[in-house]
Amino acid sequence: LITGASRGIGKEIALKLAKDGANIVVAAKTATAHPKLPGTIYTAAEEIEKAGGKALPCIVDVRDEASVRTAVEAAVKKFGGIDILINNASAISLTGTEDTEMKRYDLMHSINTRGTFLMSKVCLPYLKQGKNAHILNISPPLLMEPRWFSNHVAYTMAKYGMSMCVLGMHEEFRQYNIAVNALWPLTSIWTAAMDMLSAGSGASGSRKADIMADAAYAVLSKNSREYTGNFAIDEEVLRAEGVTDFKKYAMDPGACSDPLLCITYLNTLSQMLH
Repeated sequence: LITGASRGIGKEIALKLAKDGANIVVAAKTATAHPKLPGTIYTAAEEIEKAGGKALPCIVDVRDEASVRTAVEAAVKKFGGIDILINNASAISLTGTEDTEMKRYDLMHSINTRGTFLMSKVCLPYLKQGKNAHILNISPPLLMEPRWFSNHVAYTMAKYGMSMCVLGMHEEFRQYNIAVNALWPLTSIWTAAMDMLSAGSGASGSRKADIMADAAYAVLSKNSREYTGNFAIDEEVLRAEGVTDFKKYAMDPGACSDPLLCITYLNTLSQMLH
């Protein structure tokens, strides 16, 4: 079950897993075409089926408990259980305190933190019965440094809430052999949402969402009894898997070779990779 799977990183992870014949619940809000963003739960489901998987598109608002429970029940009814939950749905506003409207603050916290907690809570009874069960949150390492808060404290608080779920749940769920990990990109990842937010600037220095999909696949393939409580970085995960050439992930392979764009919440490249 993948939240926010109608486009971007969520959809790319779904397509990667579909190549192994995975049963995938496409849990997202977009049922009709967005005027500025491509993809719906139905178009994503079609792509998943073409890639070799089986898909169940579900209209889900992670802020709404009834919506979440309906989707989880539908998933269990169709596929017989839940082995993996990927909390990918997220809202973003990189604004300072004065410029952050409270409705935007509430949206970020309702989707990022509360939505992640709620989805994990509702899926838990089924994950307990799952095979090599994993929860994977698309969220950053918990670095308590002022520079990661000062320019967008509301967003950082909401995003760190997802990471705090990893911190607490990995220990709480260890008794059930459920792995709980976070995955975050070393560089910026270019998606349709990024294109809209940045008005097209920065694409050449970014990577494709494929790198997050490949890294997620590697994490989810690990033994849930052994690999849990990690704040993994996409490139670091893939290097451990033997990947050495990362040019294939670049939007523009000739643009740059060193840390493409400094992604929020990471220290220097050398600190992360050594």
